[in-house]
Amino acid sequence: MKVWTLANQKGGVGKTTSAVSLGGLLACWGFRTLVMDIDPHGSLTSYFRYDPETLESGAFSLFEAAMKKQSVDPYALVRATDTEGLDLLPASVALATLDRQAGRQEGMGLVLKNAMSALAPHYDHVIIDCPPMLGVLLINALAACERLLIPVQTEYLALKGLERMLHTLQMVLRARTEFLPHLIVPTMFDRRTRASIDSLKILRSDHAAAVWRGAIPIDTKFRDASRAGIPPSLFDPHARGVAAYTTLLEQLQGRPAIMQAAG
Repeated sequence: MKVWTLANQKGGVGKTTSAVSLGGLLACWGFRTLVMDIDPHGSLTSYFRYDPETLESGAFSLFEAAMKKQSVDPYALVRATDTEGLDLLPASVALATLDRQAGRQEGMGLVLKNAMSALAPHYDHVIIDCPPMLGVLLINALAACERLLIPVQTEYLALKGLERMLHTLQMVLRARTEFLPHLIVPTMFDRRTRASIDSLKILRSDHAAAVWRGAIPIDTKFRDASRAGIPPSLFDPHARGVAAYTTLLEQLQGRPAIMQAAG
């Protein structure tokens, strides 16, 4: 089972869109896929028409059980989506209290990693959507994954947020026993604007070895797919944003691919 984490310490950079897009494509390709929402805002959960305000079980249940020294089956917390092969482990607003409740409790940084062994028989891929802040949840996601994807909006302030994320990554790497590969994914690229073009150039200049060669373009089909509550690849398989995520996924899966223009 492959576990990928989507993280950035700045909000609004395309983490949830990336999680839904990649998860939907993996499901369409025949992989049993779980998208996991550990952001208290619950954007990924809301995308699939579940309400983070009213859910009684979900990702928080894993941490609650750990705090109480109890066991819980992670698979029992999973919810179905309308997309065949794509499941959701939802978020609830209770996640916002986790740092206060468990920040100093021993072993709380490995809750998600420990849950992966129970999920492995059920899934080929797990994609974790993180909150845009350093805390117990982000530390868990980085400890549990084998690859980190960092979506970065192609604008100046997002580049500053990237520096914070890379600093956090270095802290985590000092505590890990194995290397954590990471890939910076430029998002919301608009070739009509000088700001977007310049930001992409800076990304590729300053972080050349870690930046994906493509870019996810601005695409209104992402918003339309969100309104419909289905992954973009099912809403419009021919959308240019879907084409970009397909190229990204082909690279992540080790498939040969012709790089698509950002459009």
